[in-house]
Amino acid sequence: MKTITTTSSRASTKQHTARKVKRRYAHNRIALLFLAPWLVGLILLTLGPMLASLYISFTQYTILNPPVWVGLQNYITMFTADPLFMKSLKVTFTYVGVSVPLKLIFALFVAMLLNRGIRGLGIYRTVYYIPTLLGGSVAIAMLWRKMLGGDGLLNGLLAMIGIQAPDWVANPKYALYSIVLLSVWQFGSSMIIFLAGLKQIPPEYDEAAAVDGAGAVRRFFHITLPILSPVIFFNLVMQLITSFQSFTQAFIISNGSGGPVNSTLMYSLYLYKKGFSFFQMGYASAMAWVLVILIGLFTLLVFRSSKLWVHYEDGGK
Repeated sequence: MKTITTTSSRASTKQHTARKVKRRYAHNRIALLFLAPWLVGLILLTLGPMLASLYISFTQYTILNPPVWVGLQNYITMFTADPLFMKSLKVTFTYVGVSVPLKLIFALFVAMLLNRGIRGLGIYRTVYYIPTLLGGSVAIAMLWRKMLGGDGLLNGLLAMIGIQAPDWVANPKYALYSIVLLSVWQFGSSMIIFLAGLKQIPPEYDEAAAVDGAGAVRRFFHITLPILSPVIFFNLVMQLITSFQSFTQAFIISNGSGGPVNSTLMYSLYLYKKGFSFFQMGYASAMAWVLVILIGLFTLLVFRSSKLWVHYEDGGK
């Protein structure tokens, strides 16, 4: 009798387990059904093209003819026999090294001004965020080129006070920095994130330091910046990735040439010219993968360095 009861109990347990497994699979099928559009897009529009470009990067491919396998030749040519490739790297590194710190500093400065509790804060946030929405457009880039041209608005204002200024976008010394200025003008997204971070800092910290005699500068560097460091880290990573991929501004301001004298030949612009002007799609694909590796290395460097300067509330790094 005891054996029969035990057998019946085991069978009941197995049936219960089987029902739970069926319900779990049913839930998984429903989840996969809702995820299907995203998964199809990921495979067909992201992973598929990425794998295809990786293969093409090892070929000589001119779009009109079938790809011919050349192995590492595109990569070897890139680093040993293409001076414009090295020039585009130099221009891009200069652009990233100047524009990213300036944009973050300016965004933090404006965020701290808005954090003082001024009236109409919502209006100011909207106004300052608009350049981020519009700055990457072709129309704004064309307007920027016109405004900084030899007979543009900026030179007209400077002429009114007796300053003879150069054509900023046509002078190799200043052309790249006109694009940097346009990038800094698009500080809105970083400013909003900084402002949200500043709102999370307890005012008691600042008040206690002020009572102890700490000045505004000391409170900023010893209280505000350490507490805000995770937000700075996030903005730095996002702006670093975005800046390496900058294309529209350089293309429009230089009329697609990267001029004058290749002073605005950004990496992405040179990649575009190789692929769609010279139809060297294999070489362009190799350049794209080098860019992926560069962005990954710089992002990894920022993550590794964060242990030294990013502080979290729980005391961890």
